[in-house]
Amino acid sequence: MTHKILVVDDDQTIRMILEKVLTNEGYAVVSAISGEEAVALAGREQPDLILMDIGLPGMDGIEALAQIRKDDPDMAAVMITAQGSIASAVAAMKAGAKNYVTKPFNTDELRLLIAEILETVRLKREVQILRNAQRESIDLDRIIVESQAFKRIIHQAQRIAQSETTTVLIEGESGTGKEIIARLIHYRNSRAEGPFVPINCGAIPRDLVESELFGYEKGAFTGATQHRIGKFEAADGGTLFLDEVGELSPDNQIKLLRVLEEKSFCRVGGNKNIRVDVRILAATNCDLSQAVESGHFREDLYYRLNVAVLQIPPLRERREDIIPLVTRFLQEFSGAFGKSMLKIHPDAEKCLLAYGWKGNVREIRNTVERIVLLEDGDTLRADHLDFLWPDQKAGGSAETEGHAFRLPAQGIVLDDLNRDLVLQALTLTGGNQVRAAKLLGLSRGTLRYRLDKYGIKV
Repeated sequence: MTHKILVVDDDQTIRMILEKVLTNEGYAVVSAISGEEAVALAGREQPDLILMDIGLPGMDGIEALAQIRKDDPDMAAVMITAQGSIASAVAAMKAGAKNYVTKPFNTDELRLLIAEILETVRLKREVQILRNAQRESIDLDRIIVESQAFKRIIHQAQRIAQSETTTVLIEGESGTGKEIIARLIHYRNSRAEGPFVPINCGAIPRDLVESELFGYEKGAFTGATQHRIGKFEAADGGTLFLDEVGELSPDNQIKLLRVLEEKSFCRVGGNKNIRVDVRILAATNCDLSQAVESGHFREDLYYRLNVAVLQIPPLRERREDIIPLVTRFLQEFSGAFGKSMLKIHPDAEKCLLAYGWKGNVREIRNTVERIVLLEDGDTLRADHLDFLWPDQKAGGSAETEGHAFRLPAQGIVLDDLNRDLVLQALTLTGGNQVRAAKLLGLSRGTLRYRLDKYGIKV
């Protein structure tokens, strides 16, 4: 990428020198001889950096910079001032200039200064591009929301997002979309311009959690050759997402609790108290209240995190989302692999709706990716799904030693199986209780009894 620099000076000799130096460095250069012309060119050319003399006739450099930064508050500028005009240089810095140089200037020092500023500009733009991409990735139009259960979660998340500081606990099985909801809360909040920093507490070795969260000073331990900031500092002004927070060890739970209470911490090996402005979003795939009762999770930390709670239902409780999700992933992977598998056969739909999806959305995505990659044709068929039932054909059509269902070696919870079968029958019949009862070999009265027993609303 070629950076563009606007040079502003009423001295033709200075302009020519700067244009030659900067062009030799590979920059694109545009020039102006007055503050008024600089304002007009800045709006039209959108330079990456302005190199401008303060002592311009008419509108001086400080006035011109102030005018330019009204339209583009992030515009980077280096001001040129006469020897001894330090007061003017200070005024320019207050107006938003990144730095200043004095005449006569050293061209080598000027080249170095410009390179450093433009590198900062480049990094800031890359960060902004990434943030925009993340914001787009959690746009409501891109989130599959067909079921009433998930629509309620989205509505609650948007309400919670109105607060800048409220701690949120997001509960749900693996693969249900806890991080998507966390990002939605972040990007629907005034903290959206700040960083969103995720950390998986269950993926970090126990003895490294403290240094990951709080950073460390040089020499804090063997291998600490320089200081490093932790996730709390990285999230300053934004949001820290503590995924799988229930996996933290008891001693690390104490350290996290202390930071949440005091809103400050010290890096490992340091004694400087560091204060940060961070919103905490935590997620877990386990029941933290039960973990508290069993003594595996601190009660005081639980109540610190359990301020606003979102409970994301698994796919088996929102089967309306299954086919739209499969359709979305078919589009994604067909495009990625140069395939045209965009349709779903009705028999395949029945199989998709009947399957348990213990891995939730993540399992659906992986399943569709595998099928699109390995299979041909424009339609996802039922036989493409055979691998989901390793002991029988898709949908249980094949005989398995004379039984329609084979008990897994690890056993099952019968009530869970019965509830799942009732939900599948209702899904396949569009909620028609008479037809659902026939599919299950039950009377309608028995079906209604089970609906009440399992808390299923139709």
